[in-house]
Amino acid sequence: MTDLFTYPNVPGAKARDTSFEAAEQVAPRAPILRARCLEVLEHSNGLTADEVAGRLGLSILSVRPRITELARDGKVRDSGARRNNVSGKRAIVWMAVNPARLKGVRR
Repeated sequence: MTDLFTYPNVPGAKARDTSFEAAEQVAPRAPILRARCLEVLEHSNGLTADEVAGRLGLSILSVRPRITELARDGKVRDSGARRNNVSGKRAIVWMAVNPARLKGVRR
């Protein structure tokens, strides 16, 4: 059974006061941000976290943790592909486990 009160269902935090504060502040918005990120990925052929952030007009600092949460929850996966992100570093291209084109298709 999934515990709705633990990571990845709620934002994670490191053992620092600022990290706990940030997690607490984003907690009310995190489910909405995750849903928006997932929707963008479901309607794509794979995107980096930077690309998702760009499409949503959000900071990568808000998006990257939500992508990690979606991955931990089994809703997105590493496609195996890599593309350079804004900083020029190689980044994972994420794909929705259940893309929009497959929704409603029985497995």
